[in-house]
Amino acid sequence: MPQHHTWFDVLLGNFYSNMEHASQALGGTLIGGDEGTWLEGQHVGVQHVFGALFVVILLGLMAFSFWSKNRDIEKAIVPSDRFSGAVFLELLTEVTYGQMNQMMGGKAAKFFLPLIGTCAFFILFSNAIGLIPGMLPPTESLNTTLAMGGVIFIATHIFGVVEHGPGYFKHFFGPIIKWYALPLMLLMLVIETISHLVRPLSLALRLMANIVGDHKVLALFSGLIPFIVPIPFYVLGVLVVVVQTMVFCLLSTVYISMAVAHEEH
Repeated sequence: MPQHHTWFDVLLGNFYSNMEHASQALGGTLIGGDEGTWLEGQHVGVQHVFGALFVVILLGLMAFSFWSKNRDIEKAIVPSDRFSGAVFLELLTEVTYGQMNQMMGGKAAKFFLPLIGTCAFFILFSNAIGLIPGMLPPTESLNTTLAMGGVIFIATHIFGVVEHGPGYFKHFFGPIIKWYALPLMLLMLVIETISHLVRPLSLALRLMANIVGDHKVLALFSGLIPFIVPIPFYVLGVLVVVVQTMVFCLLSTVYISMAVAHEEH
């Protein structure tokens, strides 16, 4: 299904037609036109890519601004007396760290904060730009959310192996690892493998589906009656933006904490 027009269409100008001409020169078709499709007629858009780049650049500028204003140690320690972008960044970081600290302890929370915190900032701002008329949230695309789920999946098992060594894979065979429990071990291996493979897909689909649904409802009512009536849906949209960010980070923290946790004997 073709994507609706956004501000990126205006800013990029003839980007899509240029892409089509370049691809035809190479003997193929990429995007645009009646036959400019991939996957046997399925339209493939790249607006979510530009949306993600927009969010990354925005966060980079905010981070640089925060760093430049807080290079003085005293100013960095003493909180501001008024709400600002820097205060918002601090609050979001504090909330994310507090949630992680409760689930995996302070030491692990500090270590994994850059990973989970990056997800929190990127998802929150990606979801939020969908509330702006004419903007397309990157998290509305399965390509974006599945990539993020894949990062969490890979990080979970990498840090699990780093923490436990090859013994990390023992839990795939269940609690009883004996020769007489071989049939049960094989069954547990299949169940655990499926369970782990489903995790990134569930993260991706849950985030994408909720943002798509919220964005379409908001766009529908804003198009029909642009004043007053869409306000409750904007409020609902803000809740979806925040809750889906929390859910993704919460589940990611759970998966990683389970991988690096040590059993108590």
